[in-house]
Amino acid sequence: MKDIILESLKKIEEDYNVKILYACESGSRAWKFPSKDSDYDVRFIYVHKKDDYLTIDPIGIGTKRDVIELPINHLLDITGWELTKALKLFRKSNPPLMEWLHSSIVYYQAFSTIDQMKIISNDVFATHSCIHHYLNMAGNNFREFLQGEEVKIKKYFYVLRPVLAARWIATFNEFPPLEFSTLLEIVPEGNLKNEIKTLLNRKVNGEELNLEPRIDEINNFLNNEINNLREFTKTLKIDTLNLTPQLDLLFRKTLEEVWN
Repeated sequence: MKDIILESLKKIEEDYNVKILYACESGSRAWKFPSKDSDYDVRFIYVHKKDDYLTIDPIGIGTKRDVIELPINHLLDITGWELTKALKLFRKSNPPLMEWLHSSIVYYQAFSTIDQMKIISNDVFATHSCIHHYLNMAGNNFREFLQGEEVKIKKYFYVLRPVLAARWIATFNEFPPLEFSTLLEIVPEGNLKNEIKTLLNRKVNGEELNLEPRIDEINNFLNNEINNLREFTKTLKIDTLNLTPQLDLLFRKTLEEVWN
């Protein structure tokens, strides 16, 4: 599969006249709980040639898109962000982008840009931004998927993972690990944790679409955690560093490194 992904990335470079800096897996495979029929969610960061940036219309304005998306099929979902878009989101501690940088499944990396981003990622990390992202995701998914008398197994993980990620941030003040089994370590040993582990095993073994009676112990845990985390966010202070000059320099150095 990696060969197919690399071939697709090479064709993107040729078709769009760009250079790809980094490509990784995102989603259930990166979270270490793919189902048997899970597709591959490939995410990448790319850069245009210098002259493409030296125009009166910046990348991302009008028809000059800052995203490359290949048609999704049953096997592959490939999406990339242009470098200035990625750096602007990085400056805001954008959780999806931070997850890309923390992915343990890297398909391709070239040049020094991503290593430099990883070096300053701790300075970029913003507790309030990340915890609100995961908490909002958890709250929305909880209302949408877990209120019925019967629930599909996979839907629990739409809420469990962001709740545990938010709890990890609140506990350790650091960006959470991607692997679900590591996140689960913050849940105390006992019946609740055993219930979650059982669901996880069933999901991985292909039972994720089964519709079954709601598990009230998990629902109660999630509801309490969401409410507690919402109270926690009220205590957060927004205090971020201005890293724009440093990211501007990284962008310029990338152009020199890639195209010279």
